[in-house]
Amino acid sequence: MANLSGKKSLNTVTLVFKLPYYTQWGQSLLITGSEPALGSWNVKQGLSLSPVHQGNELIWSGRVSVATGFTCQYNYYVVDDNKNVLRSESGEKRKLVLPEGVRDGDVVEIRDWWQDASEALFLRSAFKNVIFNGSENAKRELKTTSLNKSLEPEDIVVQFIVSCPQLGAGSTVVVTGSNPQLGRWQTQDGLKLNYVGDSIWKANCLLRKSEFPIKYPCANEYSLTSNLHESPWRGAGVAVPIFSIRSNEDLGVGEFLDLKLLVDWAVNSGFHLVQLLPINDTSVHGMWWDSYPYSSLSVFALHPLYLRVQALSDAIPGDIKDEISQAKKQLDKKDVDYEASLASKLSIARKIFKLEKDKVLNSSSFKQFLSENEEWLKPYAAFCFLRDFFETSDHSQWGRFSQFSKEKLDKLVSEGTLHHDVICFHYYIQYHLYMQLSEAAAYARKKKVILKGDLPIGVDRNSVDTWVYPTLFRMNTATGAPPDYFDKNGQNWGFPTYNWEEMSKDNYGWWRARLTQMAKYFTAYRIDHILGFFRIWELPDHAATGLVGKFRPSIALSQEELLSEGLWDFDRMSRPYILQETLEEKFGSFWTVIAANFLNEYKKQHYEFKEDCNTEKKIIAKLKNSSEKSLWLEKEDSIRRGLFDLLQNIVLIRDPEDSTKFYPRFNQEDTSSFNDLDEHSKNILRRLYYDYYFARQENLWRQNALKTLPVLLNSSDMLACGEDLGLIPACVHPKYIIQVMQELGLIGLRIQRMPSEPNLEFGIPSQYSYMTVCAPSCHDCSTLRAWWEEDGGRRSRFYQTVIGSDDEPPSRCTPEVANFIVKQHFDAPSMWAIFPLQDLLALKDKYTTRPAKEETINDPTNPKHYWRFRLHVTLDSLLDDKDIQATIKELVTSSGRSFPGKVDGAEESGEKLAKVQLNGKP
Repeated sequence: MANLSGKKSLNTVTLVFKLPYYTQWGQSLLITGSEPALGSWNVKQGLSLSPVHQGNELIWSGRVSVATGFTCQYNYYVVDDNKNVLRSESGEKRKLVLPEGVRDGDVVEIRDWWQDASEALFLRSAFKNVIFNGSENAKRELKTTSLNKSLEPEDIVVQFIVSCPQLGAGSTVVVTGSNPQLGRWQTQDGLKLNYVGDSIWKANCLLRKSEFPIKYPCANEYSLTSNLHESPWRGAGVAVPIFSIRSNEDLGVGEFLDLKLLVDWAVNSGFHLVQLLPINDTSVHGMWWDSYPYSSLSVFALHPLYLRVQALSDAIPGDIKDEISQAKKQLDKKDVDYEASLASKLSIARKIFKLEKDKVLNSSSFKQFLSENEEWLKPYAAFCFLRDFFETSDHSQWGRFSQFSKEKLDKLVSEGTLHHDVICFHYYIQYHLYMQLSEAAAYARKKKVILKGDLPIGVDRNSVDTWVYPTLFRMNTATGAPPDYFDKNGQNWGFPTYNWEEMSKDNYGWWRARLTQMAKYFTAYRIDHILGFFRIWELPDHAATGLVGKFRPSIALSQEELLSEGLWDFDRMSRPYILQETLEEKFGSFWTVIAANFLNEYKKQHYEFKEDCNTEKKIIAKLKNSSEKSLWLEKEDSIRRGLFDLLQNIVLIRDPEDSTKFYPRFNQEDTSSFNDLDEHSKNILRRLYYDYYFARQENLWRQNALKTLPVLLNSSDMLACGEDLGLIPACVHPKYIIQVMQELGLIGLRIQRMPSEPNLEFGIPSQYSYMTVCAPSCHDCSTLRAWWEEDGGRRSRFYQTVIGSDDEPPSRCTPEVANFIVKQHFDAPSMWAIFPLQDLLALKDKYTTRPAKEETINDPTNPKHYWRFRLHVTLDSLLDDKDIQATIKELVTSSGRSFPGKVDGAEESGEKLAKVQLNGKP
């Protein structure tokens, strides 16, 4: 700024930042912000803070001179000695606007509190745009806080800034304190704050230096007194796959527009949330195998299965309407007929497309959709065309199209080609799916119901994503899970693992695009197998089962380490240990046939697999295709299991990319390879096994999660929940996993039959932490009714220890039993209680006539499970059943959980007085 004399002068203000925060040795705090004075968001150039002990607190402070009128955004960071970020604040960036009237030479002290992720949850779209939406906050005129009088030397201006995302229309925020200007602790006389937007209230208070120090409540969390929020906000929801929904309009499978009926039922039952399984296109095989919703053909495209063909046009000819009516009757089956429903919908859609393609493709809304989505839509349409042309999704079989390129894509989708109508048909289907799901999502938001989606851990290896972005995936590997509650032999999902190093080069652009797309429809999502973002169970692509894998990343057992421990015979420990006596024990007199066809005797009574069957997939192929298969045709399954046992009879897994690295085979003590070793070797291997799985990886896995998960969380405004069900052993929930999830504001999952505590058979819902979703069951296990009937001994133990009765439990899960268990979960401290729809229907005898086993959605032990469960009652009839809706709503209301229309927080109208009382004593 220049004055008239030509001399330069600059009016400056000193900013002093203060923040209470306890750090660990080697850690410090700094601020970085949007302006050069705070490093222009470059952490290395941020403002370093210094610690000072004040009473029981460690206060970090720093000062910087800035021009009057200075404004910026900023955040605090925990860094190491090299200023590498160890932890950053969550929530929205802080905004600093100096009050009007600040003069040259003034000192402005900013006292902040660390923004934890859990506190920022209520600023996510699920709350901000759905549950707390519709308040006057967005409509009220923003008020500024200014100083209306000139300041004297003894004057100090204190500006209070409070974030109250749960407060809404008509709420007044008041700060009370020890001096007259703060009402002497009387709420009615306290300082009223003004709403300034974004759930922020502000007010200035003019005090004299002689009045300091003032006393007022302060800490990093606030609670609201009066009748607003006497306990943390809690909500409830219902979970059901879209394909399981039945309505009067569907063609054999639930459809996106059926969600409007489900939302109505949810509202009537007191639910704020509807949770779905993945909804992306899975059309890889062209058969019912594609019913598996976690193996996507494209992470961006929606599944044509969920299309409502009746909504494609307002002018559907009579003959096509008759075809739709006929299809309705034919497809109205007990379970989903995946192939028939999809084929019928696509056939009808093609006929309607031919009639109105010019009208739709030339419409402004379609052109906008194409423009906004062409980056994924054009490759998807081209992939679908090539898949059908070559009759396989295995793009390695597509000749010159095996390698994706932009030039090839442009030719494939260009106008004038003979197949251009085929390309446009895929555009057309995705456009209508987008329109129909968007309509349902908007309806849910209007009704204050969160739509919660599902983010699968992987993609199919024969997918659009692996074709277009092959370097982002480790195509010679497969993803799975080690032995756990779901499958004692582990799981092999077949997806290639991620190449995180490559993904990081563009700041995880693929992930950011994926979450951005998802956020068009959902305001919350479930992260499938969140432990995979700490470490993934990686298997070789030639494996068919999930047992013989290793964690990636992980610190392996080095050859030097093993040698130093006295272990040297690496071939003995890493090759299948096959003795003749083992063969005789496993196969009986048939062992000679097995040996002749599958094994070579490399030394007396010691065998190894032949080259053509030395992997699990080779064994499967040989059993099916060998000219000798008639010998074992009737016992193929048992022989396959026996051969797999032999192949898996190892102690160490040698790294295929580095032969000097080894990994302990999971459950190594179950093998004869281990048990035939000397005691010294066994003791060493036991110790190394424990160290590998439960000790040495902790810091690595923590850092890996803190590198990858924030990418997901910062890519959208959705509320994130993590499926953190883990290993069976006592390390089920290592502390570092809980700490990372808390640090990132991730809501965990608690299933009563899968307790995270190692010494409990059944979880105790009343002891769950707030940052959890609790549920009696989920899609990966049997329903409440089926679980009750599966095991009489377990049922008796549950009846005695959980229900508290020594009587003989009923053999079936009666409505009274279901009510007890469901109520336990409603009453739990968990932020969310989310119930599979099947478990809610168990509250009424009328809906329990179907065999309980038929209600199970998935069997994780079967990699080729048919995902086809369909409700035996329509949503239309459920909406007519006022009794069950009233029963469920009473459970919601009596538990103190929020529900649509409840008068609390942002859902109330009229002026309410809220006293901000921050934790801690005045």
